[in-house]
Amino acid sequence: MKVFGIDPGSARTGYGCVETDGSRHRLLVCGAISPPASATFPDKLQFVHRELLKLIRECAPSCVAVENVFHAANVRSALKLGHTRGVALLAASEAGVEVAEYSPAEIKRAVVGYGRAEKVQVQQMVRMLLGLRRAPTPHDVADALAVAICHVHSNDIASRLKRERGAQNGPTTRRAATSWRQLGPADLAALMGRTRG
Repeated sequence: MKVFGIDPGSARTGYGCVETDGSRHRLLVCGAISPPASATFPDKLQFVHRELLKLIRECAPSCVAVENVFHAANVRSALKLGHTRGVALLAASEAGVEVAEYSPAEIKRAVVGYGRAEKVQVQQMVRMLLGLRRAPTPHDVADALAVAICHVHSNDIASRLKRERGAQNGPTTRRAATSWRQLGPADLAALMGRTRG
């Protein structure tokens, strides 16, 4: 199963597509869409819409998960974010893909286990869950991947896929962590920014 995550932003929109079998999550593609700074706001929206639509069609995910924005620095920023979310939802709808929305706190709880986690903690948890050498950057990319992972965890899709996979392949000897609860002490220490001593 493939889930395409989007972290909308008027200056930069993060995206990431994750494939999961219920036990392991694998990164397929990720990045950030940055419209030209000199473009008008309508042109920036068109740019984001066009790029997202192209990426969603190329990845052919089962679902698009989008971060739901509840607050912004000011009213003007909130309106711009709302418009960007709108074109992201439109792109998913035009591609004929199911859409799910999650609040920032829901995403952090599903991925890190704490609704007020810092951005660096989200980055490190995404790195561990996807088995990456480095944490995804910038933050918008890590946030988009976290939205995709949140969708898998929040909808019990992982459990269903594990059952289906087990029925097809039989039991596996070792499974990668799909949640922060399955990490060892060293991983948790790294995630929380502590040193072992």
